[in-house]
Amino acid sequence: MSKGIQLIVKESLEALKNYCENEGFKGWDPYDGLNSWVIQKTVLGKSRLFRLAWIQLFKRSPINFRPLFGVKKDFNPKGLGLFLIGYCNLYKIEQKDSYLEKIDFLAKKIISLQTKGYSGSCWGYNFDWQARAFFQPKYTPTVVATTFIVDALIEAYKITKNDDYLNVAISASKFVLNDLNKSYDEDGDFTFSYSPIDNTQVYNAGLLGAKLLSLVYTYTKDENLINTAKSVVSYVRKRQNEDGSWAYGTLPFHQWIDNFHTGYNLECIKIYQDLSGNNTFDSNINKGMDYYLKTFFTEKGMSKYYNNQIYPIDVHAPAQLIVTLYKNKNLKLNKELVDNVLNWTLDNMQTKKGYFIYQKRKIISSKIPYIRWAQGWMFYALSYYNLEDE
Repeated sequence: MSKGIQLIVKESLEALKNYCENEGFKGWDPYDGLNSWVIQKTVLGKSRLFRLAWIQLFKRSPINFRPLFGVKKDFNPKGLGLFLIGYCNLYKIEQKDSYLEKIDFLAKKIISLQTKGYSGSCWGYNFDWQARAFFQPKYTPTVVATTFIVDALIEAYKITKNDDYLNVAISASKFVLNDLNKSYDEDGDFTFSYSPIDNTQVYNAGLLGAKLLSLVYTYTKDENLINTAKSVVSYVRKRQNEDGSWAYGTLPFHQWIDNFHTGYNLECIKIYQDLSGNNTFDSNINKGMDYYLKTFFTEKGMSKYYNNQIYPIDVHAPAQLIVTLYKNKNLKLNKELVDNVLNWTLDNMQTKKGYFIYQKRKIISSKIPYIRWAQGWMFYALSYYNLEDE
């Protein structure tokens, strides 16, 4: 990658790292509006429709109402997982004691935030969450948060050789196998629910479960884990559209096709194949990757949110591009695209204070410094960019 962009990315990552460390890795989230006293301490919080409207107001508004309504900055377990992987990547590049200290701090903090009462280790978000399909109380464990954290703990184990990190990660496979709900198709393949309290079939969530089982399989060699992962990948593969795309899920209101969830799918299928040695799904990856790269990124380097519209440009999308290409071992092969997207993103979405804004919109952008959605993701992504560059 060109020397110019290399230096720009390193300076960007350093500024972001300084911001996040100064914040103590605590912050707000697009979906944390239900932590407000209006919801927690008044009768309004008992209404599903009001919760849904309230959370969307906080998510969509370019004005940050959180301080006014008592929503405090806090640790987000998944966000901590993203930071942990980022510091592991930085340590692989340069073995600094300061990175090692952050790795141990973040790993221990993550372990302390486990949700208890399930078959294995698991994690949720630090806020109540009302979606159209379901309501999840604070810290309800999800396969998405748990998978990112398991990935992070395994990376921390590789560096520190702390068995506690690995044992907690391995334990999470029991949560996926025993506590998540399963939806089967006519061939006997199935996918996992998002959490233990819903029955949705969200494709990226199921594939993240398969990724977790594949990661744990490399240490336990339990054939049930890799066979289960294969069944999930097969289930999602059959739902791929002819053009290579996937809808978000099976429900009527989950039929959109978006940027970063497509990237999740491609990343997870590739990881399953690499760790299992089974290349059955190469054609699905190739077709999906072709669609992904041709559909979601403009010549100017803008990252489209949906397949059929550019705005809002969400910082999560360029971050996932880097990770998807890194995991598929073709980051350097797409040098021109990646550099173009990064140049645009750093110019338009990183502030002078080092943090990244949430969304660039056509008229009024949302510049709230979300710790997980924006800072965690860009820290995670830029660390992979630098790692590839070594």
